[in-house]
Amino acid sequence: MIELPVHIRVEHVKTNRLELYYPVIYGLKNSEVQRKINYDILTAVQQLMIQQGFYENPLTTITGTFELKSNEKGVLSVTIKNYAYSGGAHGLTILKGLTFDVKTGKKYSLNELFKPNSNYTTILSEEVKQQIKERDMLLLSEFKGISPQQDYYIADKALVLFFQLYDLTAYVFGFPYFPISVYDVQNIVDEASPLGKMLS
Repeated sequence: MIELPVHIRVEHVKTNRLELYYPVIYGLKNSEVQRKINYDILTAVQQLMIQQGFYENPLTTITGTFELKSNEKGVLSVTIKNYAYSGGAHGLTILKGLTFDVKTGKKYSLNELFKPNSNYTTILSEEVKQQIKERDMLLLSEFKGISPQQDYYIADKALVLFFQLYDLTAYVFGFPYFPISVYDVQNIVDEASPLGKMLS
């Protein structure tokens, strides 16, 4: 059965210190699943605001946007991006990836995309290490490997791992992204997961 893309509208919130654009899904047959996904998206937006000190510091202004990365085969993958400025040379942007199974409403962390005991962190870390070398990237410190809860999103037939500003490279280089073809890791992918659905 072909899974149709979900309907998405853009919610816009504007106050004197805040301008947010975030996705709201609608039209799902299962209203409980729809409510769960929208709740998780909004929670992620609010967590970023807390992380960036919006409620603590009255000088902090935040601009929030999002990008749709996947909306096919029953998979919804988005990135939420919040830029906060509270004085100084430049503000700080945080990027958060969210990936859902739109049939169940389940939000997947990276480890849930792979088979149990698949050693996925070592395999993905090697892929990232190789790309760092090929791209001759200038790192702030030696790359020690990805974490089990590494930030990611799914786009087309790729798993894209990413790091926050200052985690790997200097601010001027922006967010470091590492796309890995699903076919390069298909033997360890859990076929029932959102990444597994990209193989079909």
